[in-house]
Amino acid sequence: MVVSGIEAELAGLKAGLKKEARRVKLNFDDLKSGGFIKQTQKDLFTVRLRCPGGRVTADRLRVAAEIAERYGRGEVHVSVRQSIEVPYVSYEHFEAIAEALRAIDWSVASCGPRVRVPTACAGCAYNPNGLMDTQSVCAEVDRRYFGTPTGHHKFKISFSGCPIDCFRTREMDLGFQGSAEPVLVEDLCTGCELCVRSCEDFALRMEDGLPVRDADRCNGCGDCIKVCPVDAMVEARRGWLVRAGGKHGKHPIFAYEVANYVSNEDVYSLIEMTLEWYRSNGEGRERLGATFGRLGVEKYIDEVIDPLGLEATRNPEDRRKYKSEGNTYG
Repeated sequence: MVVSGIEAELAGLKAGLKKEARRVKLNFDDLKSGGFIKQTQKDLFTVRLRCPGGRVTADRLRVAAEIAERYGRGEVHVSVRQSIEVPYVSYEHFEAIAEALRAIDWSVASCGPRVRVPTACAGCAYNPNGLMDTQSVCAEVDRRYFGTPTGHHKFKISFSGCPIDCFRTREMDLGFQGSAEPVLVEDLCTGCELCVRSCEDFALRMEDGLPVRDADRCNGCGDCIKVCPVDAMVEARRGWLVRAGGKHGKHPIFAYEVANYVSNEDVYSLIEMTLEWYRSNGEGRERLGATFGRLGVEKYIDEVIDPLGLEATRNPEDRRKYKSEGNTYG
C-alpha cells in the first residue's frame, strides 16, 4: 500500500508522541523532583505549586483556579504542608502550565532529596498569640534555601510563632518555635497571683508573696507577661526555640530541642551549617533524625550549635522522656 506524504507525516508524529510518552513515563522520579507527581490514573499528574508559609496572592489563586479548570478537573487540593496542588493534569500540559506560572513569577514546588518549601503560621503579623514574625523569616528561608540538595533525603523546615506549635516543629528536620522568657520586677509586683493562675504549665508558684518561675516547666508562651496588670512580669528576651531531627510519616521521629532564644539572623546560619553537617554525616537515604540516632545528637550540638555561639539546650531528662513516650531516633 502506498502511503501519502500527509499520512506518513501523521504516522511519524504519532510515533514521536508515543516515544515522548514513553520517555516521560521512564522519568517519574525526575518529574516528581520538579513538582509533578504521578497519580494512580494513567498519564495524569498532580502539579504542586510553591506556597511558602501558605501565603498566596489573589492573582496567584486566580491562576491556580484557571490551571485547574483548563488542564485539570476544576479542583485543587491544599496539602498538609500548605501547598496548592492541581490534580488530574496530563503531562502534555506541563509546558503550558509552566508558562502560565512564569507569567506571574510563580513556580512549582520541588520534591526529592532537597530542601522543601518551608511552612509557617501567621505569627505575630495578626495572631494575638504570636511571639515571632514567622512569615517574613519563612519567606527569606524559602528564597535562600528552597531546592537546595541535601545528598540524602528530603529536608523540611517549619515556623510556629508560639508554643501552641500549630506547625508541628517537633516533626520537622528543623523546626523554629517562638519563645519568650519572663522575668519579675519585684518592686512593681503587688502579689495579685494573676500570673500564677494564668500559667497552664504550673511554672509559677508564690513564695513570700511573690511569683517564682520554674524554668524547667516554663514553655515560653508569655501568658504571664500579658496578664500582669502592673507590668511587673516583663520579657527578658524572646527568640526561636529550635528543634532538630524530627519527621512524621510511617515511622515518625520526635525532634530534639537543641537551642533556645535564637535570633532571626542566626536562623539562616543555623540552616546552612545544619545542611552542611547533614550532607557530611548522613548516610544513604536516612533523614537527619536517623543520623542523630546513629551518631548522637550531642555530636550535632558540639559541631553546629556551639560553634555558632547559640544557647544549647542540653537536658538528658527530656531526651529520656521523649524516648519513653515511644519516640525513637533510629
